[in-house]
Formats: sequence, structure tokens, C-alpha cells
Amino acid sequence: MAEEAGLDLVEISPKAEPPVCKVIDYSKFKYEQKKKQKEIKAKAQKTVVKEIRFGPNTDDHDFNFKLKHAMNFLKEGAKVRAYVHFVGRTIVFKERGEILLLKFAQALEEYGKVEQLPKLEKKRMYVILAPKPKK
Repeated sequence: MAEEAGLDLVEISPKAEPPVCKVIDYSKFKYEQKKKQKEIKAKAQKTVVKEIRFGPNTDDHDFNFKLKHAMNFLKEGAKVRAYVHFVGRTIVFKERGEILLLKFAQALEEYGKVEQLPKLEKKRMYVILAPKPKK
């Protein structure tokens, strides 16, 4: 039948009992499959990670200012990666940085959940917050 029509016999679902085949133009079939894959990829949610930087001696006003930005990022559905950057000799204030990040995470408790607790990596200590799912 396929040869008479000048088309191809394409196996659609080989695992079905009996296997399903269609008489169609194979190149058109491949093009449509590619188009469907692109559409699915476009609809997939992309996670955005916003970064907020602190110093170990960040003041209350700066802290509150950055906290408001983080709230907005979490409301928009983006992840927030807050980090304390230790420059030069400030590395001796590791506990200050950790306290700052824990305070930050606690202040954002109603907007997001902590994905990763404060962790020191070279000269940065960071915490990752993910937005809470919308009800």
C-alpha cells in the first residue's frame, strides 16, 4: 500500500500488540516530531537563580534592603543564593557570616524554604533558598 502511494511505512509504536504502523511521508513525520520536542522544551520551566552578596560586617539597613529584594525574587518564583564573601583577613569572621545567613534564611521562612544550609566554599559561605510552592 505504501509503495503504491509513493509513501513510507513507519512504525509508530513497536511495543503495542500488534505493533502500530502508518503509511506516511517519513521526512514529514520526522519534522513534526522535532517540532513537538521543541514545543515541549519551550514550555518547560526554567529555574532562575538570583544571587545576593553580603560582607561579614553587613549593617542592618543593608541587610533589610537585600532582604526585600530576596522576597521579591522568591515571589516571582526564582531561587535565591545568598552568600557572604570574605575578603582578605575577614575570613576570621566565619561565625559572623554563618549567623548572618541563618538570620537571612529565618527572615524569608514564609516566602521560601532552605534548600542548602550555610556552607563554606573557599572564600564564600552561601545558602540556597527555593520558593515555596503556590497553593
